[in-house]
Amino acid sequence: MGGVPSEILPRVAVDPGKRVIDVVVSGLALIFFAPVLLLAALLIKLESPGPILFRQTRGGLNGRTFTIFKLRSMRCEENGDKVVQAKRDDDRITKIGKILRTTSIDELPQLLNVLKGDMSLVGPRPHAMAHDAYYGALISTYHMRFQAKPGLTGLAQIRGLRGGTTDVEAMAARVKADIAYIDGWSLFSDIRIILLTVPHLLLAENAY
Repeated sequence: MGGVPSEILPRVAVDPGKRVIDVVVSGLALIFFAPVLLLAALLIKLESPGPILFRQTRGGLNGRTFTIFKLRSMRCEENGDKVVQAKRDDDRITKIGKILRTTSIDELPQLLNVLKGDMSLVGPRPHAMAHDAYYGALISTYHMRFQAKPGLTGLAQIRGLRGGTTDVEAMAARVKADIAYIDGWSLFSDIRIILLTVPHLLLAENAY
């Protein structure tokens, strides 16, 4: 997958202050949420057979791939050329999985991705490789979202552009927000997005 040469990456991708915040906050958050993660892991194991963690290949900074971690919320998952997005009332989602997805607890293992350096607390949300290939061929600016590390949350998410994408226009709106974040990045903008993420998670209607 094509990317941006490292020597011309924007400041959002290389700023040391951003990395310090990522490491400190994600480390503290893992400690704080450890009881929740342990309980969720137990409930997942009791409800249905399969691994506790779901792993999938995603596109990251400069187009490099990495393995993303999530708590398993479905009875089956895809990691190939065709990815079927979760939809409302999807019968693949377990009872525990529905709670995890609605509250975004299933995303907490990505704090490990942040610690590893594959992701940041704030940045464009990483998509499945099949979606990168599909939308990358249809949206001319799609590749520009790889100029920043993918994030746990981002500008698109606090603007309500989260959840499944049903058409090219919806994805184009998300990409536009991702690029606006990269172009206008500052540590203050990251802090603002993090603070605004909590109420958006609580009020969002498109999390399922």
